[in-house]
Amino acid sequence: MSEKHDPYSSLRIQRFRRFLIASALVRMGTAAQGLAIGWEMYDRTGQALSLGMVGLVQAIPMLLFTLPAGYLADVFDRRKLMMLSLAGATLTSLGLAIFSWYQFPVTWMYALLFLDSSLLRIGSPAQRAITPLLVPDELFENAAKWSTSLMQITGIAGPAIGGFIIAFNIQAAYVLSAFSSLGFILFLTTMTLPPAPRSERGNMFAQIAEGLRYVRDQKLLLGAISLDLFAVLLGGAVYLLPIFARDIIDLETIGLSPEAALGWLRAAPAVGACIIALLMAYLPPIRHAGRALLLCITGFGAATIVFGLSQNFWLSLVMLALTGAFDNVSMVIRRVISQMSTPNQMRGRVQAVTAIFVGSSNEIGGFESGAVAQVFTPVISVVSGGIGTLLVVAAWTGLFPSLRKLGSLSSLTQEEPSTTAASKNG
Repeated sequence: MSEKHDPYSSLRIQRFRRFLIASALVRMGTAAQGLAIGWEMYDRTGQALSLGMVGLVQAIPMLLFTLPAGYLADVFDRRKLMMLSLAGATLTSLGLAIFSWYQFPVTWMYALLFLDSSLLRIGSPAQRAITPLLVPDELFENAAKWSTSLMQITGIAGPAIGGFIIAFNIQAAYVLSAFSSLGFILFLTTMTLPPAPRSERGNMFAQIAEGLRYVRDQKLLLGAISLDLFAVLLGGAVYLLPIFARDIIDLETIGLSPEAALGWLRAAPAVGACIIALLMAYLPPIRHAGRALLLCITGFGAATIVFGLSQNFWLSLVMLALTGAFDNVSMVIRRVISQMSTPNQMRGRVQAVTAIFVGSSNEIGGFESGAVAQVFTPVISVVSGGIGTLLVVAAWTGLFPSLRKLGSLSSLTQEEPSTTAASKNG
């Protein structure tokens, strides 16, 4: 390790450290809720398509509201916007607990889940755009590594806790999510952001279009986020885990209940991601980021294929851990590219576009996986998705040479758009 490399450099900044902890607790609660809703829908319907519907009702708000939310993040107070979003999510999580307790029809549960996802979309671009303001530019790669590390730690804790909670009381997982978002609101009331350029309020559709043009013109950014979109869209094995835990993987030899096995399987990607994220935080900055990104997406697809073919619990667990490890490296690279190559006054809109590419691919990928599993089999769904991911990597290697040639992430610069809206200090 170089003497000049301080693996804890971003964590020494108090406001970043506190923000990191508060946001991690929310992700833990959200992960527990996500596990609970998937298990409950499959338990009540017995259909693989119900798991796909969980993804679909969360993907539609992503497509409808994320771009307007990006505009709001660039022209309004990002901290207050997050608080409003979290307050709504707190109420909808409590609503899910009530609806679940009284066994409301599943269509009502889907409707409330749609509302929950819609409210979260309002604050998502603002949260993404806030992070670069908390640390100096030269420390942002290190901050991104620690952010993903803690995110993966909570990704372990959330599903693992959720798996044990739903074995006793499924409604408690929804309540946990509500309390975690309420805690983040309380933290944000004490937080002050540093001054930064912000766009003037104007025609929302024109300014959204400006953000879309910016992403279109930045080929490196476009290549990175579109690669993630198709990889996650095709590799949505996580949404089918209740089926694998209950019907496919052999659990008799290890003595686990399907509920407990689901918790461990759901946590496995986060375990792998956490290990590699901690390792990355201690290593110097990535020197060949483009090559690393393409190799990691390739590994993600290959591990997905092996998981789909496996009936052994331990092999399945390892393959899921590898998907998490590979995805974490690509996440860090994509995050640094999308935030450090974008001016602050456009970060909300650009992060909204990025969120649509990345976030909707998770939910739509879940629907795609559930639909293919319903028509064919869960194994065919997962394996074909992994093969598709490998084909996408091969295509993107030729379509985006700037992505393939990307070296150090510290070489990224913020390029002003040709028609940037007037900005002000905010």
